[in-house]
Amino acid sequence: MVVQHNMQAANANRMLNVTTSAQSKSTEKLSSGYKINRAADDAAGLTISEKMRKQIKGLDRASTNAQDGVSAVQTAEGALTEVHSMLQRMNELAVQSANGTNSATDRKAIQDEVDQLTTEIDRVSETTKFNETYLLKGDSKTSDKANFMKSDYNFAANTLYLEGSKTALGVDAAGKAALKKALNEGKKVYTQEYSDADNKQTADNIATKGKEYAYVTKLYDADGNVVSADEIKNKKKADGTAITGNLYTSDAGKTGNDNGTNMAIAIDDAAAFTQEYEVNGKLSFNLHVGADSDSNNKISVDIDSMDSKGIGVKNLKVDTEDDATAAIDRISEAISKVSSQRSSLGAVQNRLEHTINNLDNVSENTTSAESRIRDTDMAKEMVNYSKNNILAQAGQAMLAQANQGVLSLLQ
Repeated sequence: MVVQHNMQAANANRMLNVTTSAQSKSTEKLSSGYKINRAADDAAGLTISEKMRKQIKGLDRASTNAQDGVSAVQTAEGALTEVHSMLQRMNELAVQSANGTNSATDRKAIQDEVDQLTTEIDRVSETTKFNETYLLKGDSKTSDKANFMKSDYNFAANTLYLEGSKTALGVDAAGKAALKKALNEGKKVYTQEYSDADNKQTADNIATKGKEYAYVTKLYDADGNVVSADEIKNKKKADGTAITGNLYTSDAGKTGNDNGTNMAIAIDDAAAFTQEYEVNGKLSFNLHVGADSDSNNKISVDIDSMDSKGIGVKNLKVDTEDDATAAIDRISEAISKVSSQRSSLGAVQNRLEHTINNLDNVSENTTSAESRIRDTDMAKEMVNYSKNNILAQAGQAMLAQANQGVLSLLQ
């Protein structure tokens, strides 16, 4: 029996130290809830879980970004709901003013309300904002062109023909004087070379007293399809095909021109029958809806300028029967444009809601995977803790027993 090299005591002490160290780690895992508290606990697991943690936090933030995007889109779409309501009221007023039973005083009152509604549309466009971003007035740093058909088409004097004459009126002072004289005398003035006897045009294509123009509100292609102001300006249809040949003043198209019931207008001349406004360019912003920098994680939102110029009701006139009749078409186009913008915003909102659901799903499942790597299995660790606790008590007892023999001899 030795003291300096009491191997039984040394062995018991070594095992007690091992058990105490394991007991300490179990205590740390149980108290923190994590089985990886330092890189030494699981170097590979730490690397994998930190990468997952980065993705989870990015996904959670991306989901919030998408929710903010939904709020912004709903703000814009809600404001356009009111613009729609105002346009519907303006349409009602235009139809009312187009009726021949109204007096000039009546139409002035109608015009006053239309002007107020137009001003309110501009105010909504100027003031609707989300987090200090104005949503409906476009991007003031860029500009664009908004093209709309005029309420009427002011044909040049040399396209007009006096009743019974196939000679066009000149554009000089004498021609204009002759035109004015003829109109004041109640004579008919035609937009094509037809005499009174064989003229087959509708009244809409005949210049009348007080007007030195043929009154029409739309232009059509050869097949009788309506051609928009943008299409006329660009000389292209919406599908990108070029517009060639003439446009026509009624939906009879080329057939109507051949039988004399409407007028043909060259595409270059038709551009003069549109009204163009300078407006702000469209507002575009991107919503980042992913954890990574990939461009596929961007959802773009585009909102056109929605003021009265942008939708085509600026300076809308309804104070005469003819202007009110033309205004109905203008308002219809404006309603269509606002509807298109609202539809686009609604589609983006639906997309964002699906995006949010997907982000939350990916985040949840990635969190579950990270939990399996990082989190402590409390039941399993309690078994380890209990085992180490018992071993520690046993080790202490064995160390005491190994020393007891030497101590008994020294008594």
